Amino acid sequence: MKKIVGIRREDKNIWERRAAIIPEQITKFKEELPLEFYCQPYPTRAFSDQEYERAGASIEEDLTPCSVIFGIKEIPIPLLHPGKTYLFFSHTIKGQKYNMPMLRYLLESRSTLIDYELIKDARGRRLVFFGRFAGMAGMVDTLHALGRRLQYQGFETPFAGIRMAYEYRDIAEAKAAVGEAGRRIAEKGLPEPVRPLVVGFSGYGHVSKGAQEVFDLLPHQEVEPQDLAGLTPRRNGILHKVVFAERDMVKPVDPARAFDLNDYFEHPEGYHSQFEDHLPHLSVLVNGIYWDKRYPRLLTKNYLKQRWSEGRPMNLQVVGDISCDINGSIECTEKATESDNPIFVYDPGSDSIRDGHEGDGLVIMAVDNLPAEVPRDASEAFSQSLHPFVPAICLADYSQPYAKLNLPPEIKNAVICHHGELTPAYNYLKEHLNKA
Repeated sequence: MKKIVGIRREDKNIWERRAAIIPEQITKFKEELPLEFYCQPYPTRAFSDQEYERAGASIEEDLTPCSVIFGIKEIPIPLLHPGKTYLFFSHTIKGQKYNMPMLRYLLESRSTLIDYELIKDARGRRLVFFGRFAGMAGMVDTLHALGRRLQYQGFETPFAGIRMAYEYRDIAEAKAAVGEAGRRIAEKGLPEPVRPLVVGFSGYGHVSKGAQEVFDLLPHQEVEPQDLAGLTPRRNGILHKVVFAERDMVKPVDPARAFDLNDYFEHPEGYHSQFEDHLPHLSVLVNGIYWDKRYPRLLTKNYLKQRWSEGRPMNLQVVGDISCDINGSIECTEKATESDNPIFVYDPGSDSIRDGHEGDGLVIMAVDNLPAEVPRDASEAFSQSLHPFVPAICLADYSQPYAKLNLPPEIKNAVICHHGELTPAYNYLKEHLNKA
């Protein structure tokens, strides 16, 4: 008997058009495995209902016959069915309060939750992710914000011609637009008052690499953090790029101790930020690091208030906060933004925000669903990375207790709950469930 697998329609917001499994993959799975696929109708999905039908999927509103259901974003509680196996980004592992009711329902309904974010290899590296596309879209949007901000200040630059990522047909077209801006910068340069234009990247993971992939289409020179203070606008047609690793961002509280990366990850309370030493030299900061409240912030409101109150100038014009942790590593990220209203200005003097690119303060780009701006490209890459695990996920016997689940270790370690219980690695979430 064939198992029926569901692909749900995304309903968290109007911008979400991605799919976890694309039509091309369905064709392959149906040829090789005893599986049928139900796909919910969705007129704005990056892949049409007709493409799924041609691949052999049935377009069905009702997914109750499905034993395994693939999604992308969190699923509203009324749309969850008891006893199913769900795969999506649950945003629960930090104990996010707003998703605890959903997790509680999954437990009460004896459903199984597999979180894509937790699918990792033996070295802890994520195997299924959208980070590269978040970085690429985020960089395009950040350059768009920079162009608007400089234009508001009276400077015409090629950045002004870069649109939001979602306004391009695909990431290739967006890259072409950035490349054209780079050609014009190389040819005609930038206004002297905005030089040297320095773009800093926090971190070196998938998000940062994706952002750098787009930025590298611009003429630039890479510099080390310790060289920032000595930069001068000697070359007109070039930007500067700097990548910050952890040792550049923090230092031990005890000055007698040397920086140790593993120690920092295990004991972040023993470190404090030194990133503010670099901030005066940056024009743009692209933030792509993982952050939680145990770690020092990169940019604090207090730092900005002090500089504003003392009248000390800052080159920093725009923060592309791709990570988008509200009041997180970028403390003045007061809210997440939408693709059609992507930026706001934080005014340190009044500790207030204003939508758009005008006014005193710092421009923040904080779109929190960036891969959805390039949905087809992102879905294709995601589906390919998930492909090796799909057979085992779909054919597993979920009637078995967790200890006996016949799943690859990469997937088994990503099971948050099963048969009404949190799995051992995620028992700590009980505390958050009790508080919610």
